[in-house]
Amino acid sequence: MFFLRKYSRFIALPLIAAMMAITMPLGLAHAAMVGTDQVVTPSQAEADRALVTAFVARDDVRNEMRKLGVNPDEATARVAVMSDIEIQRIAAKIDQSPAGQNAVGAIVGAAVLIFLVLLVTDLLGLTDIFPFVKAKPRR
Repeated sequence: MFFLRKYSRFIALPLIAAMMAITMPLGLAHAAMVGTDQVVTPSQAEADRALVTAFVARDDVRNEMRKLGVNPDEATARVAVMSDIEIQRIAAKIDQSPAGQNAVGAIVGAAVLIFLVLLVTDLLGLTDIFPFVKAKPRR
């Protein structure tokens, strides 16, 4: 209790300054309409459109479209009439999606993760699953 009374001034002054700095108004916000040309630059829009068109033109993608019952030529025509914002969203999804991921990769990844978790718990002595792990006995 004595410590709190003795040092309360040294603790309170920085806290007061921090609270005042946090609660001060930062300024005015300005709102305005933003046009498509301001959001997407023409060169970026052309690059995104070329990326999506090249993706739709790939043979493996066209074969998958046929399997799903979509005419690849109709899909190419629809890409040609999409707005710049739609093309930008699709191009971002193409760049962000994992390449080559399939069910086998997911199963192998899950199996490796489970193996590592069981190995760590075996090393810690929490389980006794693997005979090749000689953990120290718990006391």
